[in-house]
Amino acid sequence: MSDREEAAADDPLAALESFRLADSFLPVGGYTLSYGLEQFVADDRVTGADDLRDLLATYLRNQLGPAELVALRAAHAAAGDGDVDAVCDADRRLTAVTLPAEFRESSRKSGRRLLSLQRELRDDPVLDGYAERVEEGDTACNYAVVLGAATGVAGVDADRACLLCCHGFVTGRLGVAQRLLSLGHTDAQRVLDDLRPVMVEAADDSVGRGLADMTPFSPLVDVLSAEHERADRRLFVS
Repeated sequence: MSDREEAAADDPLAALESFRLADSFLPVGGYTLSYGLEQFVADDRVTGADDLRDLLATYLRNQLGPAELVALRAAHAAAGDGDVDAVCDADRRLTAVTLPAEFRESSRKSGRRLLSLQRELRDDPVLDGYAERVEEGDTACNYAVVLGAATGVAGVDADRACLLCCHGFVTGRLGVAQRLLSLGHTDAQRVLDDLRPVMVEAADDSVGRGLADMTPFSPLVDVLSAEHERADRRLFVS
């Protein structure tokens, strides 16, 4: 662990910032996104808590770990170094490896909301420079990249940033499942608890990967997400 990472790990303000960014109260529109879960439920592939846990574990292992978290770490390091170009490089690469159109659009929308929120809360040249590149159409503004840059600027260490990304993704989908499956609060907490080791696994898997090593692979998720784009009735954007 570097000196900067050790300082971040011991900083109570950075810890509080990570809690805020992981909170479902954060106004980035996550409650509108199912990331394909709605189609899994519509096709009776997810009918209860056990199915849901297994699907979310697949997302963590095959999508977040080898893709979003790699981009997050790259953006985090770049923001710490004040390198806006490198933040944009991570952004473009993540867009390139994300196959479902709904996922790309959802990531852009929530990323733009998070970036706008962070710039309202604090002045920072990296976030401002990144926002300028987004407005110019030079880069997409993916949520994981914005989260990486925001945590890098705030002094939240990269490992914690990856875990809060995983936690936020899982809790967001559990909220969706409560509406689609009438999932009870106790079952939702049980799924969340069961997935803690998988979140750690996903975060660990992203360590040491460069942007060229982003290898998401969840073909059934991709197929059902494409079906969801054409569904006649949808409760959720993705």
